[in-house]
Amino acid sequence: MTNSYKDKPWFKFLSNKYVWVLLFFSTWMIFLDNYSYFDHRFLDKQIDELEDNAAYYKQEIKKDKENIRQLKNPDQTEKYAREKYYMKKDSEDIYIIQFEGDTIEKDIKK
Repeated sequence: MTNSYKDKPWFKFLSNKYVWVLLFFSTWMIFLDNYSYFDHRFLDKQIDELEDNAAYYKQEIKKDKENIRQLKNPDQTEKYAREKYYMKKDSEDIYIIQFEGDTIEKDIKK
């Protein structure tokens, strides 16, 4: 009884031990290893998100430093207190007039 597949090129290719070792190694590295392709994709996504967060927070730090620099000026401190916290001097009255769709309502909701 002779095997009719032995003369076929695909059978010769698949019966080669180096092909089997290569297939095993590739499967192991792609799916099973600690450094698999899927783990690397997940970690790369996390790295990208963290880099985006770092860029955002660096911009926020720049904005805060600018605000701190401005608040060192007494006139700017007074302006900030009046606008944000509705503070007033003892000798004055404050009237807040709200219109429909006013920006004050939007600032309070944030």
